[in-house]
Amino acid sequence: MKIEMERFRVRAGKEARAREWIAFLRENPAAFRETLEPERMYVETIFFETVGDALYLWWYTLQGEDGAELSDSTHWLDERHAAYWRECIDPNEPSLLLTPEVHMSPERVEEAMRPLGE
Repeated sequence: MKIEMERFRVRAGKEARAREWIAFLRENPAAFRETLEPERMYVETIFFETVGDALYLWWYTLQGEDGAELSDSTHWLDERHAAYWRECIDPNEPSLLLTPEVHMSPERVEEAMRPLGE
């Protein structure tokens, strides 16, 4: 299982679009969930953080091995999600990736997160 917590800076002037992006994801939970299985994404949580005048988006994810990449998806939600990403995330600002040191969850939870059919 891959666990990540990563922060990305929103381009200056794109803060309202970034909030629209997250609202779009929140308003389409069924479609969002459809995209999780091919990615073997068990948990995806997005946070906002404001530091001074800068807005950041944090992604916390738990993902199984060999999941599909967002860039390979043809799902309409992923295509729009990727378009928002390209518009809103500042590619000139390095992301901040936190390294997990300890992760614990009950065995029954980890068993439930195994891909269907395995």
